[in-house]
Amino acid sequence: MFDTVTIAYRGATYELGRGRDYYGIWAVGTSRSDPQESWPDTPEGWSAAWTRFVAMETPGTIGPAGRDAGAPGARMTAAGQGFSRAPGARSGVVAADILLAVGVALGVAGLFLPYLGGTSLAHQPYNLVAHVIYLAAWSASAVLIPLGGTRQRMGALLATGVSAVTFGLFFADAATALTGGAHAGAGLVLSLLGWFACAAGSAVAFWLRPAGYASPLHRPRGSEVGQAVLLVIGGLGAAIAFAPAWDSFTLRTAAGQTQTLTAGNAFANPGLVIAGDVAVMVALVAVVVVAALWRPVRHGAVLLAGATIPMAAQAISALIQAGEPASPAQFGFSSAQASQLGLTISSGFTPAFWIYCAFVGVLMVSCAWMLLTPQASGPVAGRSAAGPGPGSGADADTDLEQWHVARSAPFDTAAEPAADAESDDDDSGDDGFADEGGFDSHEEFGSDDPAR
Repeated sequence: MFDTVTIAYRGATYELGRGRDYYGIWAVGTSRSDPQESWPDTPEGWSAAWTRFVAMETPGTIGPAGRDAGAPGARMTAAGQGFSRAPGARSGVVAADILLAVGVALGVAGLFLPYLGGTSLAHQPYNLVAHVIYLAAWSASAVLIPLGGTRQRMGALLATGVSAVTFGLFFADAATALTGGAHAGAGLVLSLLGWFACAAGSAVAFWLRPAGYASPLHRPRGSEVGQAVLLVIGGLGAAIAFAPAWDSFTLRTAAGQTQTLTAGNAFANPGLVIAGDVAVMVALVAVVVVAALWRPVRHGAVLLAGATIPMAAQAISALIQAGEPASPAQFGFSSAQASQLGLTISSGFTPAFWIYCAFVGVLMVSCAWMLLTPQASGPVAGRSAAGPGPGSGADADTDLEQWHVARSAPFDTAAEPAADAESDDDDSGDDGFADEGGFDSHEEFGSDDPAR
């Protein structure tokens, strides 16, 4: 029985390739009738095989097995950090990081200048906290991206998630000024410019991928289906609960009269402001769906975290605002009238706010679960697995990314025309070599509205 083996990577002592329905490791120069170790032909199997391979092989010796293995930009590192990038890609990393740094600097400056209604964010603690959280997330991304490898990818995904969801929040603020709800100040202008710079940096970093990188979106299978459904439900629930009024105010007079009012309904605003709030909801659901399909799962968790951070910031902002005394002017009473009536105002929340918090909590728990999801599976039953087990010696997230690369490049002769394909007769043990083709390889600022 003949088993066609295609070798993708080779080091000083071992080589990594694929058989008919498995990934395997062979010692260089030995018969390929039976691999020294093997794993199933799945993303997890590739992750485990790559991890084991780089743990066994001499650092710095791993490269593609084709005739152009020594070509610039084609070589793999022993730590599994992926294809070394071309000079243009390196300039892309620098550009992305500069854009993020400029965006954060503009955002920080915008905190101290008049934002809406002549008041700066620095004088509105509930708004200040939310913006600081956004800026902190973008700053973290700016730190991660230059580190390269998995950290670079995670930094790009984190920044992308934050930028996507905060677009609607900043749009609603700009729309409030455009529709005459409040006067726009220099702080708003700088903050908007800061968002644009961060969003541009996010986009540049997001599209920096290894050559031949395949689509990271994959249909959930097995137990993953229920987990993906739960995640999407959490995103939809948070998006829907974002629209109703969150703030509840109880007005009491000295005569014992009581009235309860709510504020903050997203659809009780001018059309442009509503559009911004809807954009937040749509972006949240879209990012959650993409995160549920993203592989590796831990990378999907980082994208989800990027979308969840602004939503959690909105809840924190609402909690801080509720702790501040409400002004009678918000309800059409002057100070003299309030004093005459003996008016007291207490702040609270509607059930919609707590429902929102619950769904955001679901997203946060899902994010934690995804970060803790194992990335590699063990060897195929019946195969040998001498030495350290799969998952040791390399970054599992990067390893799984290599599966996408390998599926679209090393095992595809259109991308790697020189990949070795070697056939052996399992019964005879004779070596045969033959060239083979690739194989079936949302804050509303409004000084007049006590809304979030």
